[in-house]
Amino acid sequence: MATPAHRMDSARLEAFTDGVMAVALTIMVLELKPPHAPQWRALAAQWPVALSYILSFIYIGIYWNNHHHLMRVTEGIRGRVLWANLYWLFWMTLIPFATAWLSETEFAAVPAALYGFVLLMAAGGFFLLQREIVLCNGRDSALAKAVGHDVKGKISTALYLVALAVVSWRPYWSCVLYAIVAAIWFIPDRRFERAVMRQR
Repeated sequence: MATPAHRMDSARLEAFTDGVMAVALTIMVLELKPPHAPQWRALAAQWPVALSYILSFIYIGIYWNNHHHLMRVTEGIRGRVLWANLYWLFWMTLIPFATAWLSETEFAAVPAALYGFVLLMAAGGFFLLQREIVLCNGRDSALAKAVGHDVKGKISTALYLVALAVVSWRPYWSCVLYAIVAAIWFIPDRRFERAVMRQR
């Protein structure tokens, strides 16, 4: 466990992360192109763009929400936490690119595989970030107790791996599994909120 002298305030890290997430969302919005024809069917024909955008928006929103709650129970950070946060953000900033390719190819196998790989690595990056913060704050900290066994994280990883295993011949199934993972995390995760209440 790091001593207080080796810890830094997490406010700057959270502000930087908020900015990066906002940029990622902005890039995704800019990728949305209106149809040339002035008919509803022209708009409906862009359903792959709409679905991929909605799914990715939800993913980024979930991560932003969880990162916010994570910081609320973080008493201090150190250099390794900063690097872990940057590693996680690296994969988050690739979501707009993977989303654009997925939508333009109408959920083809290779783009769907890349999309799933980016999501898997982003999940791994967030797990690494949690681990580094736990090591910084101590295994008896409120954060360590809040994370617990991280059952939802393990289920999500398993679903990502299954999706990547079948993507070469069933890319649509893989995208359904990505959506299921998002649905699992869309349900509010109260672990960090309960940890904050215990701190108070």
